[in-house]
Formats: sequence, C-alpha cells, structure tokens
Amino acid sequence: MERYKILEELGDGTCGSVFKAIHMETYEIVAVKKMKRKFYFWEECMNLREVKALRKMNHPNIIKLKEVVRENNELFFIFEYMEYNLYQIMRERERPFTEEEIRSFMSQVLQGLAHMHKNGYFHRDLKPENLLVTNDVLKIADFGLAREVSSLPPYTEYVSTRWYRAPEVLLQSSTYTPAIDMWAVGTILAELFTLSPIFPGESEIDQLYKICCVLGTPDWTTFPGATNVSRLMNICYSEILPANLSDVIPNASLEAIDLIMRLCSWDPLKRPTADQSLQHPFFHVGMWVPYPIRDPLELKLNNIAGAKPNLELNLWDFGAEPDDCFLGLTLAVKPSISNLEAVHDVSQGMEENILLCSDFKNHQEQSVLWSFISPDQNGIHPPVESSLSLSFSSIQHPSVVPQSSGFPITSLQPNILDCPLLAMSSPFQQSHYH
Repeated sequence: MERYKILEELGDGTCGSVFKAIHMETYEIVAVKKMKRKFYFWEECMNLREVKALRKMNHPNIIKLKEVVRENNELFFIFEYMEYNLYQIMRERERPFTEEEIRSFMSQVLQGLAHMHKNGYFHRDLKPENLLVTNDVLKIADFGLAREVSSLPPYTEYVSTRWYRAPEVLLQSSTYTPAIDMWAVGTILAELFTLSPIFPGESEIDQLYKICCVLGTPDWTTFPGATNVSRLMNICYSEILPANLSDVIPNASLEAIDLIMRLCSWDPLKRPTADQSLQHPFFHVGMWVPYPIRDPLELKLNNIAGAKPNLELNLWDFGAEPDDCFLGLTLAVKPSISNLEAVHDVSQGMEENILLCSDFKNHQEQSVLWSFISPDQNGIHPPVESSLSLSFSSIQHPSVVPQSSGFPITSLQPNILDCPLLAMSSPFQQSHYH
C-alpha cells in the first residue's frame, strides 16, 4: 500500500471504511476500501463474494475493481474513484429532478443490473448510497451482500437497507430472487421524483405498514415460503385500500407511475426484469406515434393569407383481420377544383385511382388524392380507413412534438405543387404491417 497515499475518509460501513487516495506514481485518484476483519490466507480473499462478483463483471455502469491488496493480514480493495453518490446528490438538490434526468439515472441502473443478473448475481443492497455518480455517469457499487442467483437457500435474513427492502425479505421468506433488486429499483425511482423515501419505515413492522398504506392489503398466498406472514396479517387485520400513486408522487408522469407500480408489486413474479423495465414506455417517451384521434381525411383547411404549404404524413397500425391488410397512400383533393384529371387502371389485380390537379396557383384550399387499395374479388374497397396518408395543404400548423398524429415540414418549397406529379406503383402482397 506504499504506492497509495490516503487523502481523506469518504465513509465508514459495517464491513469496512472507504478512503480517497492517490497513486504516487501515476497520480491517479482512486477509492480504497479497507476491510475491518483480518485475512490470513490469500485464498479466502479471492473467495469473497464481492471479489468474485466484481472480477466476473465488466460493465460501464458497474464500479471497476482495479486491484486487491493484502498487507499485514489486512485487505484493501482499490476501486475507480467516483465523486458523489445518488443520496448526496438528492440531499443537496434545491429543486426536483427533471424526468429526463431521472430517466438517465434509472436507465443506467437498469443496464448495470441487467448485466449483473445475466452474469448470475443479484446485488441485495441497492440504495441511493450505493449508486455512484461522476459527470452524470452512474455506476452500481458495494457488492458486499451480492449473491449468486444459483446459490441455495436459506439466504441471509438481513439484506438491504430497510427502506429499500422487498416484502418477501421483510417477511423472512426462505427463498428470494433477483426480483428483490427490482423492488429496490422501484423505490429509488419513486424517491428521485419526491427526494424522500416512499416507504420510510422506522422498524420492520412499520416498514410493512407503510407499504400497505401505499399498495393496499396484499394477497396472502403471494408469500408461500414466508415464515413470518403473521406479522403482516396483524398489521392488515382490516383491508387497507391502495393509495392513488399519482397523489403520492404528483410530479411523476403516468408512464413513471405505471413503472413504479409494476416494480413495487407485492408479488415478486409480477415485477419486470431489468431488461423488461428498459422496454417500458417510460424510457421511450416521444419515440412512438399514436393512432390518430381523428379521421385523417377530415381536412380542416384555414384560409390564412400567405400560409406556406405543409407536408403531413400519417401512419398507423392496420387491423388484425386478413381483409384489413392493405397499404393505402392518400393525397386528398378539394372537389371544387375544376382542373381535375382522373385516371383509372387495373393491372395484375391492383387497382389504381389517381386524381391529379395540374394547377394550384389560385387555390388556398387544395390537395391531391392518390390511393392504392387492394379491392376484394368484387372490386369493392374494404370499408376501413387508409393506413398511410400524405397530404399537401395550406394548414398553418403550430409546433408539435413526435406524439402528434403528423409530422409537418414547414420549410417545404413554395413551388412544389407546380411541379409534375409522377405516380408509380407495384402490386402488394397482402400481409400485416406495423
């Protein structure tokens, strides 16, 4: 350890103390964890769960163990240095986190956790103090209570700090799974919104009561392996109705509320995995296009002088029935325009209806209709909405976000409607598109 100079103590825990130190040759800042117990053999050092877990995992969201040093029967772990932990950041906040900041933190937690679970370990002590942050990069740390997923019960009764402890652990279940980590993720997600714990129990009994007050009375059959369900039954001798989580966390979006409810499910089997959680809509806000809330052919054109043409594209799902599987491209036209040419053609079982207007200069309300629809054997179009619509119009769109039903392009060239329109098509095979 003569290569390292201790600069200051960062924290003191049950198993050891953590110090900030500098490497005397490379001047690299590191974190040194000094274990409190003595180690007389190198083999017992290498067999520690923390060492075995960290040596097996290499992920940008998991703290890196750089070196293990045994000196005078004392054991030191040399870690990469991180400036803060999430608890410190929350304690120093003067305003709530934005949802984008919360989304960034939680996606990193889940990515690290997914890697950990895939490599056969679960953490068992996830809490804000064990999530380290430098320059908005988050890493999971403190694997002192980590355990192999394949290890056999009975498991240690004490795991995790009480506020983040899953109900099956509080009820002393003989077996538990990586789902206890997912419960902790749900409580941390809720705390990032409120900057205070969602279940701040003062004892294990009080912890269970506070969970009941938010989630309501559980189904008693959810914990078949628990040895202490009686303590929960004593708390919930009368049915407790669940609270409205939106009232408990008023600044959280509906997507965030839904994810918290899923993660903090009484039933461990109903909690999503880390990979499944990353696919939740909370992490994909603004990346999907909803089904349009109105008929896309219901054009409400405004007579706005000097309005620039807009190009609007609407796309949505088809029906699930085979008869509903077709592709339609529609450019709608104002029927009052006199200069209209109609073309009708049937080739290779595909009907084309093309209505073209050659001159738009003197019309404020104008558009073009171009539709491709696979008719049935009688030549009758199925009575369903078009699946894809494209329209030119004089509509003045306000600024929109990706959740809207269309994507306006306000910088469209003014003379684009004066150009010839060429339509080409090829037969479509009926199939289900998304």
